[in-house]
Amino acid sequence: MESGEIGMAKLLDETIAKQVIHQRPSKSHKGNYGRVLLIGGSMQFGGAIIMAAQGAVNAGAGLVSVATHSVNLTALHARVPEAMFIDWRDPQLLQMIRLVDVVAIGPGLGTDRFAQELLLNVSASCTAKQTVIIDASALDLLGKNKAFWPSGAGLVVLTPHQMEWQRVSGLQIDFQTDAANQDALQQLAGQQPTILVLKSHQTHVYAQQGTWLNQAGNPGLATGGTGDTLTGVIAAFVGQFGAKTNSVLAGVYVHSAAGDVVYQDQYVVRPTELAAQLPLLMKKISLKDQKL
Repeated sequence: MESGEIGMAKLLDETIAKQVIHQRPSKSHKGNYGRVLLIGGSMQFGGAIIMAAQGAVNAGAGLVSVATHSVNLTALHARVPEAMFIDWRDPQLLQMIRLVDVVAIGPGLGTDRFAQELLLNVSASCTAKQTVIIDASALDLLGKNKAFWPSGAGLVVLTPHQMEWQRVSGLQIDFQTDAANQDALQQLAGQQPTILVLKSHQTHVYAQQGTWLNQAGNPGLATGGTGDTLTGVIAAFVGQFGAKTNSVLAGVYVHSAAGDVVYQDQYVVRPTELAAQLPLLMKKISLKDQKL
């Protein structure tokens, strides 16, 4: 299917992915592909940040660091040895926040006082050269207090499901039309570049340049952890392909398309198996870029 439009929304398909994902030049090093910091994973929800890390590593981020509760260290290194660890209570985390290209906060974060301090630290420390991705628990905190908004970031990406977006925007789910979502996003972000990835059975992406409707995806993705994985994928795409709308769009599409590969043979798409498909799918897409 070629890219087209349904109403206000443009169709998001492989076309954008082919424009973004290209073969890597032989003269490369890990610093070329983005430094990503993922923050989350309380004692109860360590799996969320580990799945985000799997998504980021498998989607090609050059360097992935995970700031999480120390109880998650062993599991993180067992499942994603490529990811670096920092205890989220380590004072050096503030310095690390300032040094990376992308900060993604929220998967398994929780909403307690310490989680609020972490989100405030991100909001206060980010710079115009960085992208901040806000997901899961961090969205709930943002919905209660707009002071958590990272106003210094060069690009903000919000990745809510519809109920989280209701808390952040005040729009009830039944009233979340494309026009209403765009208006709410502009009121929230002002002139700051911001992208809304609104997750549902067909994910919509909203940006200043327009609205897109994702054409990939399946019911097997309706399981815990797929959104955490998506956060990692978007972080990786922005880190290696640039802080621009097409990077986010390609990440959204590739995440769902990898899930479609798994769904061909399985009733449920486990996020860990989706993540395993990412490098294979990205390789296939990169080989098509010269045909455009």
